[in-house]
Amino acid sequence: MHNKRWYAVIALVLIFVFAASGCSLMNPQSKPEQTPAAPQKQAIEGNEPEILVFMHETGEKKKMKMEEYVAGVVAGEMKNDWPVEALAVQAILARTFTLQAMDEKGGVPARGTQASTDIKEFQAYDAKAVNDNVKKAVEMTRGMVITYQGKPIQAWFHASAGGITATAKEGLNFKDEEPPYIQSVTSPDELAPSDVKNWTASFTKKEMMDVMTKMGKTADTIESVEIGKKGPSGRTTTLLINKNLELSAPEVRVGLGSTKLKSMLLDKIEVTGDAIVFSGKGYGHGVGLSQWGANNLATKGKKPEEIVGQYFKDVTIEKRWN
Repeated sequence: MHNKRWYAVIALVLIFVFAASGCSLMNPQSKPEQTPAAPQKQAIEGNEPEILVFMHETGEKKKMKMEEYVAGVVAGEMKNDWPVEALAVQAILARTFTLQAMDEKGGVPARGTQASTDIKEFQAYDAKAVNDNVKKAVEMTRGMVITYQGKPIQAWFHASAGGITATAKEGLNFKDEEPPYIQSVTSPDELAPSDVKNWTASFTKKEMMDVMTKMGKTADTIESVEIGKKGPSGRTTTLLINKNLELSAPEVRVGLGSTKLKSMLLDKIEVTGDAIVFSGKGYGHGVGLSQWGANNLATKGKKPEEIVGQYFKDVTIEKRWN
């Protein structure tokens, strides 16, 4: 009897051990189920953050609520008379861009702030252009952020994709691994102005040579400029000078002036006398959201979430605060 009692105790202990380890007595080879890792969540979740913004016009640092800042960005980045749904998408992107920058690099470390109104270092900002349209767009998307695997995405956007968007590597010469949520997709840019749909831009050979020098490339003269390699969307990723000198096309575009050389969705390049003439379509790097495409989709009745889904794949829109 004494031994039987001990056997019973030992059996109970073994059952407890197996149960605690998640193993099955019926199948000792089975492994405990793996609980999926919860998406990483921001510390600010639940409360609208207050951020410090560098006001580049005055040089002051100003505290403001995130939604107030987002409204100024929307008014600075998109025309305030556009459909509310298009403005709403821009609000979601502005919020996402800011949180992503805060997460990845602490905002604008050089300024000691979370954001800046200087378009060269952060986002455009125009508080004076905030109207009822913009306020409605910001309010209807309050706290909404685009995430991929729990983290705010790189919320890239541009004016017009010229019918098709670019991957990050081809449009931006992006050095890191291609983000899975950025893909080349069709974009309904029919409402874009005629000088965005099709354009030409002329530069002198000296202007091109100055840009080449800054890129560490030199040539005694420029006899020819040709389209080199192309990316998935058909955008030019490299330019060939004199048939043998290869240059990064996105870098050349920035060097020559991205408001004049509107995109790298090029049709042709001609060298005539001292002039280098580019012909192409679209406006911007082509990565992520096309603003004119969003305008068209909004006009057709698409909701902000649907428009986001058109340009960013397999993402989630999270509401981070009420």
